[in-house]
Amino acid sequence: MSGHGHGHGGHGCTCEGEHEPAERGLEYGLYRRIDIEKLECLNESRDGDGKLVFKPWDQRTDREKFVESDADEELLFNIPFTGSVKLKGIIIAGDDDDTHPAEMRLFKNIPHMSFDDTSKEPDQAFRLNRDPQAELEYPTKIARFSNVNHLSIHLSRNFGGESTRLFYIGLRGEFMEAHRHEVTICNYEAAANPADHKVETITPQTQFIS
Repeated sequence: MSGHGHGHGGHGCTCEGEHEPAERGLEYGLYRRIDIEKLECLNESRDGDGKLVFKPWDQRTDREKFVESDADEELLFNIPFTGSVKLKGIIIAGDDDDTHPAEMRLFKNIPHMSFDDTSKEPDQAFRLNRDPQAELEYPTKIARFSNVNHLSIHLSRNFGGESTRLFYIGLRGEFMEAHRHEVTICNYEAAANPADHKVETITPQTQFIS
């Protein structure tokens, strides 16, 4: 597969079980790129618990840190990043019972979403399986999630429990710092590829920068 060459120090081996967790742990490092102080979780039963489920890969099955819904089974996470993210996949882990989320709806670049806002069409939606060991990844449509500054995750229902509980949300993807150098790169590419119709939308410069 092109673009997925992972080096293993020059030795070929078939023991995927030993290497895969560490490798995936690096891929699931986007939690470090969340502006955690500004992260919001609506309908959490205890203030601040929504921030606890964004944690390192090796803590993904830790049951001591979790978030549980309050008034009903819905949870809504508003997740601001410290730069631009290309989101490739998400893991949602809860208990192996009726409190596990059953549906996930994703919205990009709509800060401070409310439950009223979730009536609009999501950028992508998934039916979820129970995943107590945080093993199942839900792949996003990368073209749609290639320039994400803010991600909202709406967990709209569970498997029949009175509340929803989850322990881990894993985000896999790539990160770019938010600074003016990106504008320089885009302008350079626009000049180098005048036949690319897409770059016409970024001129004049003042419109793009704003």
